[in-house]
Amino acid sequence: MNTHRLISVLLILPTLALFKSCRWVQPKFMLGYLVLISLATALAYWHDKRRAQASGSRVSEATLHLLELLGGWPAAYFAQQKFHHKTIKRNYQTIFWCIVGLYQYLALEMLLQWRVLHTFIALFR
Repeated sequence: MNTHRLISVLLILPTLALFKSCRWVQPKFMLGYLVLISLATALAYWHDKRRAQASGSRVSEATLHLLELLGGWPAAYFAQQKFHHKTIKRNYQTIFWCIVGLYQYLALEMLLQWRVLHTFIALFR
């Protein structure tokens, strides 16, 4: 499976969870937020890559990860591929894929109405 297909598959669960959450959040606000966080994330990657090439001050990795955690992880993935930035750095990629995994888990939990978490907690009672 190529990486673009992989990210498409990884977008399925969060998208389904987003549609389910539309009863709590207005879709136009959620869509607006996702557009803004995606633009901010892509611009941060672009700026960091540009500054790296010019040996200037960089965007911190913590800031990039925060943008990913706030919902910009799909834009971060595409920016990494487009700008060939942060794709080889193993520590960075480990944290990035943990964030993606967290989104997959939270989406699954939302779709299953938190059954996985409740089952896990019940095991330790």
